[in-house]
Amino acid sequence: MSENIQLLLADGWFAVCERARLIPGRGVAALLPDGRQAAVFTDRTGRAYAIDNRDPFTGAYVMSRGLLGSAHGRAFVASPLLKQRFDLETGRCLDDEEVSVQTYLTDHSR
Repeated sequence: MSENIQLLLADGWFAVCERARLIPGRGVAALLPDGRQAAVFTDRTGRAYAIDNRDPFTGAYVMSRGLLGSAHGRAFVASPLLKQRFDLETGRCLDDEEVSVQTYLTDHSR
């Protein structure tokens, strides 16, 4: 049995999917129990990240389709629409410091 990717929500840990099902560098959209969506990623080392799946610039639920990269040692995802980059740990937009997305604590830090 494979280890699950889990997100910490207000009422506890929520299992998203088996870690083995994720392809490093590619995201998946996860429907959360309250109806929100999270974009979940793993990097080449297997570390999991999760942010809000909604692009704050367009309102589209597409962040899980973004491209992963790194800048100054920080992992980010670039929105597939307008290409703004979001730090995967903090949610801060690297291209507009007044904008951010919600991040979710993942099981990598447990």
